[in-house]
Amino acid sequence: MNQIEAQMTRLKLHGMSKTWTALKETRKTQNLTLTEGLEMMLQAEEQERDNRRFRRLKSNAGFRYKASLEELRLDKTRGLDDMVLASLSTGDYITKGESVLITGATGCGKSYLASALGHQACIQGFKAAYFNTQKLMLKTKMVRLEGTAIKFFDKLAKADLLIMDDFGLTHLEKQHQMDFMELIEDRHGKKSTIIASQLPVSSWYEVIGEETIADAILDRLVHSSYRIELKGDSLRKKM
Repeated sequence: MNQIEAQMTRLKLHGMSKTWTALKETRKTQNLTLTEGLEMMLQAEEQERDNRRFRRLKSNAGFRYKASLEELRLDKTRGLDDMVLASLSTGDYITKGESVLITGATGCGKSYLASALGHQACIQGFKAAYFNTQKLMLKTKMVRLEGTAIKFFDKLAKADLLIMDDFGLTHLEKQHQMDFMELIEDRHGKKSTIIASQLPVSSWYEVIGEETIADAILDRLVHSSYRIELKGDSLRKKM
């Protein structure tokens, strides 16, 4: 017994080890066949690894809110259609590299919805990254000064889901226009992007500033995207 437990510990089979201990404590090892016991331990190990991966993905993503799709208040009058949400919950849009554009006034739940979609993506094993857009643009400026821009942009390009929150609070500087264009170009048709903004999409031209660049960016975002315009107060359930 001790040798089996020691081997599972060395091999880092934590899920199997916990189940093995539980079976011994409840004396079920005497009532199960080898196949039944092994099946239970393998299932537990798989679940344990899935849980560890999810915790790691969620931690690395840096979501603004601890949110989940189950906690959203579904109400068509608020601009959140249950059919659209059901489609997004499958993660198929991430596999297809489609975008999600979330707009609405302050306090209507844009950031919460974006966080919930990111949370769901992590559950499904996708790698997500969450940024406040203004801070992201400052980060791109910093990595260029440090000479690590290529590495940083490659890292963002590899994220299955990139969430840019609070887009449009400030106009983009010339270099930021190019950086934003590079981010969208790297992901177009390959990786999914969620952008949340207080401004309607029609006002994004002014935020971007340069008409040619704005045309290129919006052409890549708008035509293959889900559009959600939220209304009302926060979408979080009232406790």
